[in-house]
Amino acid sequence: MSEPSLEVAGLVFSYPDGHRALGGVDLHVHHGERVALLGPNGAGKTTLLLHLNGILRPDAGTVRVAGLDVSDEAAMEVRRRVGLVFQDPDDQLFMPTVGQDVAFGPANFGLIGAELDSRVADALGAVSMLEAIDRAPHHLSYGERRRVAIATVLAMRPEILVLDEPTSNLDPASRRELIDVLRALPITQLVVTHDLPFALELCPRALVMDEGSIVAGDETVEILGDEVLMKAHRLELPYRFDPRGGTDR
Repeated sequence: MSEPSLEVAGLVFSYPDGHRALGGVDLHVHHGERVALLGPNGAGKTTLLLHLNGILRPDAGTVRVAGLDVSDEAAMEVRRRVGLVFQDPDDQLFMPTVGQDVAFGPANFGLIGAELDSRVADALGAVSMLEAIDRAPHHLSYGERRRVAIATVLAMRPEILVLDEPTSNLDPASRRELIDVLRALPITQLVVTHDLPFALELCPRALVMDEGSIVAGDETVEILGDEVLMKAHRLELPYRFDPRGGTDR
């Protein structure tokens, strides 16, 4: 296979209070894959995400994005290549209009004029929010703000899109719109989620993380169908949901 879009090897990290959050994480995501990262609360998932673009630095181990080591020297380029979408879209939307929010990142990298306008239009078009370009973000629904937050990241043309709990607080219609948007994006995706049916529908492959390590990796349907694995790592499907059929039994 080609060089991974994302490669993590032997990643170890402890917080200043001594809590060891990552105990030697190894994973890879290849170009064009959509991979779900599953695990109970406290497994270390968010800590791992914050290492992918250099917000946190490991005690040991390496992170590589498209062949580039995540390091202080490469911080700017790494943060362009790794598009991190936070759980709360309001953490990423702070400008008076949607268009200004989406333009903020590429403008800081020196884009101006028609090239910047094109980048903004392309990003908003990819999430079906172009018609909102002149609207105030706080006038949008929560699901619409989520898609605009994704557009702010897409405008940077990242190598990999990393999403933290993208379906949290979404109503069923907004959740469906988000799935359709993400499935249509021709970009590598790593998706942290507790929404296991969402993981099954969006991501062909899944990783399970617990106690700071990756403990399993396989096709998502196989992971969700392994009752022993699921119980051991406090993962639970909705009542009567059949992962092999994708519907309630």
